[in-house]
Amino acid sequence: MRILLTNDDGIKAPGIEALVRALHKEHEIIVAAPMVQQSGMSNALTIGPPIEVARDTEMESRYGIEAWAIGGTPADSAKLYIEALAGTAPDLVVSGINHGANLATDVIYSGTVGAAMEGYFHDIPSFALSLDVHSELSYDDAAAIFARDLEKLLPDTDKVFLYNVNYPVFLKDGEAQYVFGRQGKRDYINAFSREERDGRVFYTMAGEVYDSDKGSATDIYATEQGYISVTPLVTDLTDYVELDRRLEK
Repeated sequence: MRILLTNDDGIKAPGIEALVRALHKEHEIIVAAPMVQQSGMSNALTIGPPIEVARDTEMESRYGIEAWAIGGTPADSAKLYIEALAGTAPDLVVSGINHGANLATDVIYSGTVGAAMEGYFHDIPSFALSLDVHSELSYDDAAAIFARDLEKLLPDTDKVFLYNVNYPVFLKDGEAQYVFGRQGKRDYINAFSREERDGRVFYTMAGEVYDSDKGSATDIYATEQGYISVTPLVTDLTDYVELDRRLEK
């Protein structure tokens, strides 16, 4: 397969290079990723200012692949490659492996998911891959599992998909087992800390995780039990229940 790898941690991040190592011998790999770390950028695009594009010759020579460093957001990286740089569209887009989980409500903010979503917008099957920061798995472990199980994860239809995949802290029974489930609901307590410096006021985002919905069908629950969570995502934000209610009036 012709696979576009992207991310939000930047082209020098260990997660994306682990995917290159795991996939480049069996697939045609292209990398198009931000020049610098771009976490939390969601689907943001650079509108107006020019976006710098440069070949990553070090990665290209090391693995014999095509690699582009993009001076923009994660979504810019995927969109620019697909629409401007690609001679042939990729068969698959894979974003990650992100440093940290992208579960529940965090999916909305995730640049990892945002980059994968660009593939989905272009009718290309796409994965967003994330690894818990406390995981016993290394990036190479997670990448090897993904490469081994890629064909198994592909749906048995031609339907274009967007799968959000999260690798847990530990693997239940030491084996890679997958659970398909819905998004949970996650927020953060004391999300901002305040400080003053030289008469100026600053807030830093941090906080403690608070999960208000981690029922047995959710991505949060699956990863807490040691399963690899897979959540199929869509981009239609329409509230159909409310829409039907209003149309019935």
